[in-house]
Amino acid sequence: MATAPPQPCCPPPQPPPPPPTDEAAANTRLAQLAKAIAHPTRVAIVRLLAQRSGCIVGELVDELPLAQSTVSQHLKQLKDAGLIRGEVDGPRVCYCVEPSAVAQLKALVQGL
Repeated sequence: MATAPPQPCCPPPQPPPPPPTDEAAANTRLAQLAKAIAHPTRVAIVRLLAQRSGCIVGELVDELPLAQSTVSQHLKQLKDAGLIRGEVDGPRVCYCVEPSAVAQLKALVQGL
């Protein structure tokens, strides 16, 4: 009997938000995103999540040399900025990258 491949725990990505229409709004959004990834651990989390279709907090804790509470705080900052999404799946929370936010970050940096 064949085993089905694991399903990603996050739903399909949301449509990308419209780009900021003026320079002040673009500056504000870039600063928000840059602040969210301005820590090596948060960069590592985004990289880990980008390599997977989703990840449970415990898996991230296993990959990083930090306490679960510290990882959770970094996840909160990334989620508040919109770079990742978290979905409750029973007693666990699954996180995944928000591709549209990453694309927006890249576009804003390229516009410097």
